[in-house]
Amino acid sequence: NIMLCLSDWQKGKVKLGHLDLEGALIARDRVGIQDFVLLDAHNSETAFLDNLKKRFTEDLIYTYIGTLLISVNPYKELDIYTKKQMDLYMGVNFFELPPHIYALADNVYHTMLSEANNNFILISGESGAGKTEASKKILQYYAVSCPSSTLMDTVRDRMLMSNPVLEAFGNAKTMKNDNSSRFGKYMDIQFDCQGDAVGGHILSYLLEKSRVVHQNHGERNFHIFYQLVEGGEEDLLRHLGLEKDTKRYSYLVQGECSNVSSINDKDDWKTVKNALSVIDFDANDIEHLFGIIASVLHLGNVHFDGDTKGYATLNTNAALRWLLEIHVQVLHEALTFRKIEAKSEEVLSPFTVDHAIYARDALAKAIYGRAFTWLVNRINESLENRVRGQQKKISDNFLLILCVLSFEQFCINYCNEKLQQLFIQLTLKAEQEEYEAEGIGWEPVQFFNNKIICDLVEEKHRGIISVLDEECMRPGDATDLTFLDKLEEKMGNHPHFVTHKLADKKTRKSLERGDFRLLHYAGEVTYCVVGFIDKNNDLLYKNIKDVIRLSKNPIIQQCFPATEGDSRRRPETVSPLFFNSGKVEICFFLLCLFSLFITGKFDEVLVRHQVKYLGLMEHLRVRRAGFAYRRRYEVFLKRCTCRWGGRTSSVFSPHKPELLFIFCHIQRTKIFIRYARTLFATEDAFEICKHELATKIETCWRGVQARKERDRRAWAVKIIKQFIKGYITRREAKTTDNSEYLAFVRQSYLNRLKNNLPKTVLDKTTWLTPPPVMTETSEILRQLHTRMMVRKYVRGITPQKKAQLQQKVVTSGIFKGKKDSYPSSVAVPFVDTRISQSFCYSVPVVKYDRNGFKPRPRQLILTQAAVYLVEEAKIKQRVDYVSLKGASLSNLGDSVMILHVALNDPKQKGDMVLQCDHLFEALTKLAMIANKQNNIKVVQGSIKFEIQTGKEGGVDFSTGQEPMIYKGKNGHLMVVAPRMKSR
Repeated sequence: NIMLCLSDWQKGKVKLGHLDLEGALIARDRVGIQDFVLLDAHNSETAFLDNLKKRFTEDLIYTYIGTLLISVNPYKELDIYTKKQMDLYMGVNFFELPPHIYALADNVYHTMLSEANNNFILISGESGAGKTEASKKILQYYAVSCPSSTLMDTVRDRMLMSNPVLEAFGNAKTMKNDNSSRFGKYMDIQFDCQGDAVGGHILSYLLEKSRVVHQNHGERNFHIFYQLVEGGEEDLLRHLGLEKDTKRYSYLVQGECSNVSSINDKDDWKTVKNALSVIDFDANDIEHLFGIIASVLHLGNVHFDGDTKGYATLNTNAALRWLLEIHVQVLHEALTFRKIEAKSEEVLSPFTVDHAIYARDALAKAIYGRAFTWLVNRINESLENRVRGQQKKISDNFLLILCVLSFEQFCINYCNEKLQQLFIQLTLKAEQEEYEAEGIGWEPVQFFNNKIICDLVEEKHRGIISVLDEECMRPGDATDLTFLDKLEEKMGNHPHFVTHKLADKKTRKSLERGDFRLLHYAGEVTYCVVGFIDKNNDLLYKNIKDVIRLSKNPIIQQCFPATEGDSRRRPETVSPLFFNSGKVEICFFLLCLFSLFITGKFDEVLVRHQVKYLGLMEHLRVRRAGFAYRRRYEVFLKRCTCRWGGRTSSVFSPHKPELLFIFCHIQRTKIFIRYARTLFATEDAFEICKHELATKIETCWRGVQARKERDRRAWAVKIIKQFIKGYITRREAKTTDNSEYLAFVRQSYLNRLKNNLPKTVLDKTTWLTPPPVMTETSEILRQLHTRMMVRKYVRGITPQKKAQLQQKVVTSGIFKGKKDSYPSSVAVPFVDTRISQSFCYSVPVVKYDRNGFKPRPRQLILTQAAVYLVEEAKIKQRVDYVSLKGASLSNLGDSVMILHVALNDPKQKGDMVLQCDHLFEALTKLAMIANKQNNIKVVQGSIKFEIQTGKEGGVDFSTGQEPMIYKGKNGHLMVVAPRMKSR
């Protein structure tokens, strides 16, 4: 490989692929640095962005910051996710190959196995950055790289097929992304102690339910609605009361982009239906699930009018017939009235039109949201580890894939604050532990501590979340502005919080009266409080829940159980649900994959913003606070040395050892290099010296090969001379000179004979002609092989086949070589009878009258004593076998026979002229039953027959184009037989 590399390098034929490009000495300036820790100007944000841009331009979308991976979305298909690429990264050291998501996935998997700990992959970034695609790539990698078994294959299939289902029900087109995930999810894969996947689990949170009833311009509702309407079968749509037109449903047209060129809803529908089957959804579940989707669409088409007092009235339309399979009158009451408590009893209060629309939309969101939760739970049931209680070797190890996705910008920004805090802590901790283990002093690194911002959001009784929940639950009319007043009251002096009221004159110009601004880690962000109260609430009016429980749809009944507790007790708001789940799960974070949002070409302003809020420069500063490069000794030496000819040699020249160890720290288990330029100097020396070593190896190798070639040729000359001498003396008695040649001849003949043996006894030509030395042996082998084939054939003959062959032997003795049509009858098996009655034999025939030769259909029946000619149930002629003199037929291809009868009585009928389609079969049966094999004659020309005593007739035979039978002018029966092909 070294020589090939050097040869190609000298000839200028090196092709810079993704692997060669990053390793080539001449390409470093072109493609940048694959690990930012090795960036010389590591404190420069400009240098950071320039390195990203260089790599992005060459379609190198992955770059490391130590063990962190940055992925820049190329927004096009790259040929870097093939099976070949997966095989390349399996079991390879993390930094041994260029950065790739497969390297990260493989490293996490093997770390989990070696350390027997749970491991996490955190996928973070903005909408459209490629987080969903990244999670797919990781799952696909594990599907190929993990051990295979029936259980493993089932888990793989279901885990992979859960993606299109969750995308259909939880993803939608947004302004930034045509397949944006509108919910957060944790996905864990459960492995046993041997690394086999035995189960999985998905935890979803923060589904963007508001999208069900409202979409901004240029956006769509969840994919499943469009897939059902566009791709659903006619029978299904008719059953659900839907039409194949998305524009007819108000919940699907608010964004004014129902059809998107990059989305094929019909094909996606087929994928989703197939995926549901793989995940083990039964037909009833699928039918009820799509029934819920249709119900939401119909609910969106319900409209309200206002009466004279301004109260809402429900328009009766076709949509109501399909809503949740409940009564229109009950639904009418639920959507136009609400139950309130007055004087310790419940009364109905009428809705305004706005309230009715709110109730309708709340109902639609609640149904879809809980159906989505049911869907995730059903997927989890299919992924459940069912062998945990049966197999003691199952460990609790699992690998978690966590996608942090935008729902409300406030929530996601707070989550980023927590992640930033966590990243820095874990990175600092890992660095400090490594230096302590290697005996290197650690200098504290100064970084922005964003705990003050996290406390501002999450602190109990004082944080923004607590204030929001208190305002949602307090009695009276809580509004967004009263919520803003409470914020100003409780945190007016906080240095990271400002509103229009609290700001100075200069800042006040950039703030509206309903805004508040937080100084996040990544910079200032302004939030509008409009909608905070409604979006944090998740209330349904009591009577609406009662209506939902009347549904006959079993999924709805499971989602809204009757035992759901006191409906007057307010459920937990959205914010605590999100933040609590975030706190519990994120604390298990170990490794992360960052994905940046790019718009087709490198937008430095956009990338700079993401680099800042993701804290990438902070991570880089922490990693560079110590040493830029560290490797275990065995890994480093393996790269710097090569083994050939039984010896280990250094790639570096003996006179340049200082290039290897200058500025290096030799610690307990690793070698450390502080400065990136030192490593690059070492790498450059490595690139140069390895070619010098390759040249030396090439010289030695060519000498070894030349000596081997010399010896090989000498041996070949000797063998050829012996072969020629043996050929010359091959016909002489066996001697030392020809013994090897004769052995070669015997072996060659036997090898050829083995592959060309006759397959049947009738094959007389396949047997190979032997050389003189093998003549006797060949004849013995031929006889043995023939006997073996005969024995095998005889053993395979059944009693039925034996009887059939015995009849064919009789037929052959009578007709072979005598009648033209005989050969065509050989392959046709004889039957016991041609009619259903129990006789020795029977067959349909045509009988020609002895006077006039008129054809008459008859049955020829053979018994043990006589031959009968029968018309239906009437016997027309009976001839005892004693009186049967024999039978005659021509040698041509016709099917006419004459049965000759001894006329012992003047009243007795004469000979029978018959035509039979099964001529050979019938005559063979007759010959064997009557024992008349020697009385059947095949003649040429004409045949005479006796009409009665003293009176004769004749049958003349000839050949022609078409077979015919007619009375000739000479009074004879004329039979024209077809001309048979020569045989």
